[in-house]
Amino acid sequence: MAYKRPGGGLTTAQQAAKFLGVSVLAGGLLAGLSLPAVGALGLAAKGTVEGFDKLPASVEQPPLSQKSTILDKDGGLIATVYARNRTVVPLKQVAPAMQQAIVAIEDMRFYEHGAVDLKGILRAVNANAQAGTVQEGASTLTQQYVKNIAMEEAGEDQAKLAAATRQTLGRKIRELKLAIQVEQELTKKQILENYLNIAFFGEQAYGVEAAAQRYYSKPAKDLTVPEAAMLAGVVQSPSRYDPLNDEQEALKRRNTVIDKMVQAKYVTPAVAAKAKAKGLGLKFSSPRNGCITAVNGAGFFCDYVRETFLQNPVFGKTAGERKKKWEHGGLTIHTTLDPKAQRSINESIKKHVYQTDKVAAAVSMVQPGTGRIVGMGQSRPYGLDPKQHQTTLNLSADQKMGGSRYGFQVGSTFKPITAAAAIEEGMPLTKVYPSPNKMTWKSPIRTCGTNWSNTQRETTQNETREEVGPYGLAEATKKSINTYFAAMISEYGICPVTEMAQRMGVHTGNGGKLSQVPTMTLGVADISPLTMANAYATFANRGVYCTPVAIQSITDAHGKKLRVPKTACSRAMETRTADTINTLLKGVVSDGTGQLAGLSGRDNGGKTGTTDERKNAWYVGHTPNLAAAVWVGGPGAEKPKMVNITIGGKYHYKVFGGAVPAPIWRDAMAGALEGKPAPSFVTVPLPRPEPKKKPGDDDRDKPGNGNNGGLLDGGLLTGGTDGGTTDGTNGSTPTGGTLTGGTTDGTTTVGATDGGTLDGGLLTGGTTGTDGGRNNGGGTTGWQ
Repeated sequence: MAYKRPGGGLTTAQQAAKFLGVSVLAGGLLAGLSLPAVGALGLAAKGTVEGFDKLPASVEQPPLSQKSTILDKDGGLIATVYARNRTVVPLKQVAPAMQQAIVAIEDMRFYEHGAVDLKGILRAVNANAQAGTVQEGASTLTQQYVKNIAMEEAGEDQAKLAAATRQTLGRKIRELKLAIQVEQELTKKQILENYLNIAFFGEQAYGVEAAAQRYYSKPAKDLTVPEAAMLAGVVQSPSRYDPLNDEQEALKRRNTVIDKMVQAKYVTPAVAAKAKAKGLGLKFSSPRNGCITAVNGAGFFCDYVRETFLQNPVFGKTAGERKKKWEHGGLTIHTTLDPKAQRSINESIKKHVYQTDKVAAAVSMVQPGTGRIVGMGQSRPYGLDPKQHQTTLNLSADQKMGGSRYGFQVGSTFKPITAAAAIEEGMPLTKVYPSPNKMTWKSPIRTCGTNWSNTQRETTQNETREEVGPYGLAEATKKSINTYFAAMISEYGICPVTEMAQRMGVHTGNGGKLSQVPTMTLGVADISPLTMANAYATFANRGVYCTPVAIQSITDAHGKKLRVPKTACSRAMETRTADTINTLLKGVVSDGTGQLAGLSGRDNGGKTGTTDERKNAWYVGHTPNLAAAVWVGGPGAEKPKMVNITIGGKYHYKVFGGAVPAPIWRDAMAGALEGKPAPSFVTVPLPRPEPKKKPGDDDRDKPGNGNNGGLLDGGLLTGGTDGGTTDGTNGSTPTGGTLTGGTTDGTTTVGATDGGTLDGGLLTGGTTGTDGGRNNGGGTTGWQ
């Protein structure tokens, strides 16, 4: 806000005339302005007092840049960030000794003169004449304040900063006139308060409060005489009098300030002697600034918040305006981060993937229905030292938000999006495709533009030779059968899948649209974990997509609330479509590729994903009230093949989405949801299994050996209590991993009647509750 003249006192022209008259008589513009002797001639060349009075005299103090505080959803500190380390305080929160020390050393006659100290000018003329060089200046504290305003406005702009500090006659004259204007508009106490808050005290400390904390780890109101004198002495030359660089020089300067305080009658000689007898007594606090200081592993989330502020138009129409607001700081930013979820993410990652591993892991969590990002973490910690495996690359986010250049291929986690699009197009849930082990892509396939044609006779195939159809929707989803979903997108078209993905907020990591190729159903697109987590949150929210948000509220330095971006929700698919996908994904967890992601006592579903050459492994899943995506792979340009590899101290012959990412997801989600409600999905009855079953899965791992309900050759062990033994005999046949026997005599099919669910997702309608259940190791009998 510009200062306004209240009226009364000498006019600017009258004050200028008085000053100029003295300066010319003294031949001393040199002394008054600390400029070469030709300064007086320069003034004459400038013209008359009337010309001086025509110079601009508007002083507009910019908001002082100070620290901003980033908080989690509960008000806990995440990080403190600032362009300049400053905390603005009123004069009453500055110790009187500090006020006196700065006046004594910078402008002893501050309370006696106006904007210009004529006696000071004459004194400086005499001192400089005797020395033959410029030994003493006569700039008043008010003139120094005006200069600091110009420096604050310049910020990090080096050209503007040079102009604000350049020793030129024109700058000095304008500075003088602005100082006169300030003296007419502010009281002496207001000027002193403003100066103490704007001045630079060295060591990244702007303003007296930051300086007191930096050098003495205490507030400015508690500074003693020797401490205040040391800080006041630093201001004239922060590098020369820096006590960390030269303690003896700083000590000499401090004692000079104390002597000046005696001369100004602020302290007695006895008090001064006692103060000078003390050492500097520093209790130095290292600067803690920026996302590198974030607690609870939230450095990447902190960066995401910063990028949100700098990029979202709600905080300013232009990038420059938003940057200026951020750098001025003084903001209190309440975010969506859930500290409990964040801790759980960190603990799970640390348990399963080591910081020094060849590959990295990243986890993002989103709350369905609100778009709130509640957690974000990765195995490579936030930092600048690559030797310590640190990085500032946010593996969870898009490129524009600090993430990788493109994202990561998502593999089979994309298949549910294809299924949702096909169901919306009218695909019956009873749909069966031949699903051979290998097939040539059909041609042409409908896109949103020119249809795709298979001119190169491209093919796709399933993971193992045993994966041969026909398959229905439920089993193909559980086993992640490539040729089933290839046939699906071939029949219903690439365009509906592309449009479904767009409605679910899915885009590539560099912000681009998905390429309209049929292999999109197999997850060839590079997408960020946050995007995938939010897409699955759409399933959890029964078909309604909500844009992700990281900020709940912001208040500025004056306590004024700022507008923040709100989530925007829109329907991406019919409710029943989402319910169907949720039912399918529950099956993936109960007896498909995602069993190691299962949460005890909670409805949850998800999908595994493993890309070609095992360079990326994924698990993306959700409960009705939380969604998360886990990615594991090479964090840089080099993408190691995850074969014969040790991750988190555990050897893996081959990495699958169901082997490494799934347990990370399970542990992270279990901790995040502890103590929270456990709502259920609305499920949709699915067709019974096809008569032909084939073991195998492109994402399976082998946590069991086929005994006691473990996985057998990728399929589920058949057999169970009453219906047969654990080796699949006596009424049970290991056909594709599903129990096909029934009661004790093996004549009645268990869990095949009526459908429905029973504790843990077991189908009702069987003869006994034990038949169709899990048997010592996680193999599932019965049909889901």
